[in-house]
Amino acid sequence: MEDLAKRAGESLKKLGLTLSLAESCTGGLIAHRITNVSGSSNYFLGGVVAYSNEAKEKILGVPHEILLQHGAVSEETARAMAQGARHLFVSDLALAVTGIAGPTGGTSEKPVGLVYIALAAEDGERCQRFVWPGDRLQNKAQSAGAALQLLISCLAEQRN
Repeated sequence: MEDLAKRAGESLKKLGLTLSLAESCTGGLIAHRITNVSGSSNYFLGGVVAYSNEAKEKILGVPHEILLQHGAVSEETARAMAQGARHLFVSDLALAVTGIAGPTGGTSEKPVGLVYIALAAEDGERCQRFVWPGDRLQNKAQSAGAALQLLISCLAEQRN
């Protein structure tokens, strides 16, 4: 995980881009990993752990209608969280993660381990869906790793 954060940081620095975060089910784990890298203050502006729907709405500006219609764990919410973080911190890029870490909270439609990871940039957003098979801590760790992988992939495309 530390290697992913370091690689992401090196790419952000090379491209002169800034990053912000909106985390829910990862509870600040991505920010923790990023700030473990010396020099991260050169590209990391900050993050929000918006665990409740109220925080998603009030802090990140996720529309109430999206939460009502699609739920907190949805592609639409993940995209809105990423857009909200990008706007809040005035960053070039923003990552957002929302999901059900478990062991409770899952349904047949939205099982434990379901996670949406979104990346917002000036040219639009991307979103990935995962269903992790692990326990709570494993699901959080896999989500944080996948978020950093998504960031690294997007940064690699920008270099080309």
